[in-house]
Amino acid sequence: MSTKFKNIVLLAGSVFALAACQGQNAGTDTSSESDSQATSEATGDYAIGMITDEGGVDDRSFNQSAWEGMQAWSEETGNKVQYYESTDSSDFVPNFNTAIADGYDIIFGMGFMLEDTFNEVAPANPDQQFAFIDGQVDQPNVVSMTFKDQESAFLAGIAAATTSETGKVGFVGGMKTPGIDRFETGFKAGVAHVDDSIEVDAQYVESFGDAATGQQIANAMYTSGADVIYTAAGGSGNGVFTEARNRLEADSEANIWVIGVDRDQTEEGEWSGGNFTLTSTIKDTGSAIVAITEQSMDTEFPGGELVEYGLADETVDITRGNLDDETWATIEDAKQQIIDGEIDVPEFSYSAE
Repeated sequence: MSTKFKNIVLLAGSVFALAACQGQNAGTDTSSESDSQATSEATGDYAIGMITDEGGVDDRSFNQSAWEGMQAWSEETGNKVQYYESTDSSDFVPNFNTAIADGYDIIFGMGFMLEDTFNEVAPANPDQQFAFIDGQVDQPNVVSMTFKDQESAFLAGIAAATTSETGKVGFVGGMKTPGIDRFETGFKAGVAHVDDSIEVDAQYVESFGDAATGQQIANAMYTSGADVIYTAAGGSGNGVFTEARNRLEADSEANIWVIGVDRDQTEEGEWSGGNFTLTSTIKDTGSAIVAITEQSMDTEFPGGELVEYGLADETVDITRGNLDDETWATIEDAKQQIIDGEIDVPEFSYSAE
């Protein structure tokens, strides 16, 4: 992957702003360009499509990170990119079929919820290249792409434990899946790495698109004494930010924080008195998409393989955010120890016992 692309991704937020407007209030009509689709103006020879999960392309998290990266790649290369937005699981197969009919060279599907869909559409279209982000299937024309989110979540746990003054922190997950379990497991391990007496309250929204329930859970957590909440819930996590903002606007002395996920969520933490995003764990799905696309363009598409990304290749990471110097130094040290194999972060179902 080119250094130039890595740099241009940092500017992709402004590129995304217009496209996000096209992706709001999505419907299920994918037979033509509609609110559920957005296409770049590029006219290059190679084209990639993306099918979102139910969180939508403007979820300020998982899907949005991928689309921003695709937009940046399109700006750099002149090649075409398009997303097909899903509002629920009934949109998955129609969206894939539309993308296939539209002639995209490689089609990316976002999230574990698409597993059954891949197992349906991939065998029916053996000449089409597919990529499954955050999931795994055994299909010769699908590359499965997973991320070591437990590694960045471990660093988030260090940030939370070091910052907390109450001895209680929270974790809000979207749905209980292997992918989200990595976040919870790594986070709990990171907290315990600092102080195993700190309580971690972990709860799930059971949706990636229910901000109202996310806010309710955050309200209960803050009320019960948690002062830092890590959200790994897609669009549902927006409710956690809303709750923190409301509390701070009502009481500017409240000492509460949110840790963002998948992309730098500093902007989501803005309020009239400052910013309450402590830090954000990064999952650079955009760069991973570009890496696989470049392999495809070079006729080296890794169909049937599982590709994993982690701290070592900078595809998952954590932002400096509002962390103090001492905490940041601790995190940087732990990060290097993980890369060097000196800290082995558990992947699933962590227990401090």
